[in-house]
Amino acid sequence: MAVRGRVELADIFRIHGEAYLASHLLARSQTKAWRAIVACRTEALGGHVEQCTDCGATRHVYHSCRNRHCPKCQTRAKEAWITARNRELLPVPYTHLVFTIPHALNGLAGGHFRLITDILFEAASRTLIEFGANPRWLGGTLAFSLVLHTWSQNLLRHLHVHALVASGALGSDGQWLHGKRGFLFPVKALSTVFRGKFIDALKQARIDKRLGEIISDDRWRNLLIALRRHDWVVYAKQPIGGPAQVLDYLARYTHRVAISNERLVGLYNGVVAFRVRDNANTGKKRVEQLSAETFIARFLQHVLPQGFKRIRHYGLLASCHKREKLAACRLALQVPEPVTAVIETVDAFMQRVAHIDMTRCTHCAAGVMRVIDTIAPRRSFMPQKTGPPP
Repeated sequence: MAVRGRVELADIFRIHGEAYLASHLLARSQTKAWRAIVACRTEALGGHVEQCTDCGATRHVYHSCRNRHCPKCQTRAKEAWITARNRELLPVPYTHLVFTIPHALNGLAGGHFRLITDILFEAASRTLIEFGANPRWLGGTLAFSLVLHTWSQNLLRHLHVHALVASGALGSDGQWLHGKRGFLFPVKALSTVFRGKFIDALKQARIDKRLGEIISDDRWRNLLIALRRHDWVVYAKQPIGGPAQVLDYLARYTHRVAISNERLVGLYNGVVAFRVRDNANTGKKRVEQLSAETFIARFLQHVLPQGFKRIRHYGLLASCHKREKLAACRLALQVPEPVTAVIETVDAFMQRVAHIDMTRCTHCAAGVMRVIDTIAPRRSFMPQKTGPPP
């Protein structure tokens, strides 16, 4: 079957799902994500029927799955997250850093995902905390968040965390310490310290037998040699502007999925075509082609285990003292407390974000749509073969 033009991830699962599942087991979290993506905005989840008060036209509105891996459900979640984070932003510039671990660790990450990513979070956060506390750079407590991404443009495993750091720190005397440099910290020094902390934590994990299966001494020695030889580059982007720009920028990373429907080009004879960025600097794009089986396998490796937190907050933003620390920051910066967040309705959200009036009839453009009936959920094709969790 060929699907050209508007192909979606759900189409690939529906068309090639049974063939894929005939030879592959899914982890519980992968099964949950698969079911949600296939059922999203279809009769499988139910919905309601609306009718125009003027012309009588009707339309069926189906429910969304709200799964964090579904490419159709991230806009609403992203906007809700932005509303909550808006109260935590400080009126200072922000710096964006990216901490990446070498691909030599991909094998270990495949079998010990939580362990390797926890070490990644810990090494990156401790590096930033120590640099912030060092009087040579700032001498105080930072406010920053880390967001995990596991993929490259062609859906291969590429583990890295994006760090958004307020360019300054809260001193022990309650004063705000402004950053002294454009990039906040020297990236070469960050890279060296980050690598050291990660390798030390990995060594400790082996001593504690948290790596599970026995790794031979030769294999372990070769891995450490490869990690030390690799140039662990911490990438720094230019400092970001005010709070509005910071939120818009950060939202591009916090609720991104491995691939969006907009990047899918077509599905033909069992081959999936999708756009990839050919060069990160020029932004040029090309079309990559993969068999449906390979494409599905690559996508599923980026489905996170159940309960896994891919966004974590540190320093002044740590949940144990966030409220009082942010209050101290606002006092030091002489800015007022944020206004109480207002929960936005779906209709208001669509009007603001997509400039679409969901209550207006699209047929006559005069009447208002009113709910006249509910649609009960209906079962559709869902994967049943489930293996052990990753």
